[in-house]
Amino acid sequence: MRTINDQTFDEERALYGSKSVKAVRCRFDGPADGESAFKESSDIVVRDCFFNLRYPFWHDKGLRISGSEMTGLCRAALWYSEDVEITDSKLHGIKALRECADVRIEGCDIVSPEFGWSVRGIKMRDTSVQSEYFMMRSDHLAFDNVKLKGKYSFQYITDSVFANCEFDTKDAFWHAKNVVVKDCVVKGEYLAWYCENVTFENCTIIGTQPLCYCRGLKLIHCSMVDCDLAFEKSDVEADIVSDVMSIKNPRSGRITAESVGEIIMDDPEAEGEVHVKDRKSR
Repeated sequence: MRTINDQTFDEERALYGSKSVKAVRCRFDGPADGESAFKESSDIVVRDCFFNLRYPFWHDKGLRISGSEMTGLCRAALWYSEDVEITDSKLHGIKALRECADVRIEGCDIVSPEFGWSVRGIKMRDTSVQSEYFMMRSDHLAFDNVKLKGKYSFQYITDSVFANCEFDTKDAFWHAKNVVVKDCVVKGEYLAWYCENVTFENCTIIGTQPLCYCRGLKLIHCSMVDCDLAFEKSDVEADIVSDVMSIKNPRSGRITAESVGEIIMDDPEAEGEVHVKDRKSR
């Protein structure tokens, strides 16, 4: 493996098509304002580098990035790449990680609107994220100890598992399918509308009008805080170990809660059962 130490690159396609290259303490920045530094490359190691130019990692295979920074000007940093590992790095450019596969992210700070679209297989842990439309249309996600703040996250995702996470994000998990969320705090308005086969287990759910128009929805030993008009037109089996502000017109299934402030059943097609402790209260 060829090693490049302490150099600065600002020209177009500076290391295009590189194979078996290690870049250490390099800067991709400068007046030439060149794009696509490592495009079409393979077996690349990047350590303690600084990226301030666009599109550095497109169509790459076998990429290891550690201790590096991608600034807000480093837009669309990783597209169409596979077998990627990113650790202890800052990813601060818009639209990073699109159409990628087999990605591992650990110990990173992500500030990137529209991050992670159409990714196939990503493991993320011990990472903080600020993003809008985060991970849209991605599949086979496995997240552990991820803290997220944003809007419109995890829309149209499939076949994914989230554990020990904190999500503060409105309109999350819309149209999600085959997803498990365990031991998480999920805060935001209009959670998981139109989802299918989604399970929340040992979670705290916070915010207005959650979990409406769902199919195959399950809540196992979950708490709900400031949740009103929940479960409208949903097929749901729910074990709620807290009070609920209000429940409206569940389409089918059974909901059990410690107490419910208001149960609204004014739709003749709403056949879901609501139970308070040991007393049926529909």
